Amino acid sequence: MRTKYTISLVFIVALVIIEKENNIISRVSDKLTPKQTPQTPLDPSNSASDPFLGQLKLNGSFLGPLDPAFNLMKRRLENYTENSPGNRKHILLLATTRTGSSFVGEFFNQQGDNMFYLFEPLWHIEKSLTLATGGTNATTAARAYQEVLQGLLLCDFTPLESFIDPPPVDHVTTALFRRESSSSLCEESVCSPFVKKVFERYRCRTRRCGPLNLTMASESCLQKEHRAIKSVRVRQLETLRPLVEDPRLDVKFIQLVRDPRAVLASRMVAFHAKYKTWKQWAVDGEVPIDDDEVRKLKGNCDNIRMSAEVGLSQPAWLRHRYMLVRYEDIARFPMRKAAEMYKFTGIPFTPQVKDWILRNTQASNEASGVYSTQKNSSEQVEKWRFSIPYKLAEVVQRVCGPTLKLFGYRFVNSEAMLTDKSISLIEEKIFVQDFS
Repeated sequence: MRTKYTISLVFIVALVIIEKENNIISRVSDKLTPKQTPQTPLDPSNSASDPFLGQLKLNGSFLGPLDPAFNLMKRRLENYTENSPGNRKHILLLATTRTGSSFVGEFFNQQGDNMFYLFEPLWHIEKSLTLATGGTNATTAARAYQEVLQGLLLCDFTPLESFIDPPPVDHVTTALFRRESSSSLCEESVCSPFVKKVFERYRCRTRRCGPLNLTMASESCLQKEHRAIKSVRVRQLETLRPLVEDPRLDVKFIQLVRDPRAVLASRMVAFHAKYKTWKQWAVDGEVPIDDDEVRKLKGNCDNIRMSAEVGLSQPAWLRHRYMLVRYEDIARFPMRKAAEMYKFTGIPFTPQVKDWILRNTQASNEASGVYSTQKNSSEQVEKWRFSIPYKLAEVVQRVCGPTLKLFGYRFVNSEAMLTDKSISLIEEKIFVQDFS
């Protein structure tokens, strides 16, 4: 009898979870449904004027029986003449948290008047789709990320607006995450009149601006020659393939990676509350192999590795479009690696960026906080080795071994080896990549 009740209870819980995820998927579909706004005028070829397409189109995506190749060809024919990218480059800097992505993102943010740069716009989507368990539905999030990134690279903020909380009013928001980290969103052309008593958490620091008008931001974006977005939220590179297949875009991906042991050490400092379990293990506990936190670490490493394996294998859709760069190499040789990244993107490496790199790779200790982009970059490479105990480094090596091997990070076999700075843990490795 007890077994019968247990089975019934498990069945009910499963139904509740499925219903919650279905609600989230439905909500995402509603958010991604195209709307007529000043930024997205109605397309005369949409379902409102074409009953045939109206039957095939569901929430902005063609899901009918037509061959995907036919849909791709149709889009190319419709958009090629008036929407071809020309010399415009679209750059996606992909990473995970605490890999130095904010610092590397500044290489493009500091480019000047010809670059429109956005800092972590996908934060809003992750926040909106977070489940009660703290995770997200990977399939739903991937679709939302892809469609929002596609819109932003085309200077359309409308898909993103649906995820901003509180919702923008007449395309004006006080809640865009880290607005001040994008110089493009704080330029005079995007700076609306300052309004007293209106609170904007991420307000511009270079000038006093009112809430962000996303229509003005869209217009400014359209005037820029190139566009770049930094994100730590895309799990799999493969999910962004539709961006490459969009003839309006000329997308290049830069994947930034870092030693997973260093990433864990950094996260334990920056995200104290989320890493209490790891900190407790570091002090007085053995690390259980089957713990959820360990499985999460393994999942993160696997996602990073699998994306890199796709990129480095150079499939036809990624040829000339993928670059892998290690944070450790950027920290040791910032100017050289920045020059390589600009060569890869096909964008001139300006004196303005070079000057910023010189000024921000030799910062004082006072300027090098956990969220600062000012670093004594060569010191940062080895710093983590003295803040994480060997037993935690050993756990990372056990569950992230293939990832460390792929990226050229040496294993340690003792506490003494971990803290011996005369032994480098970074192999000199050249990743086969085609920049031509």
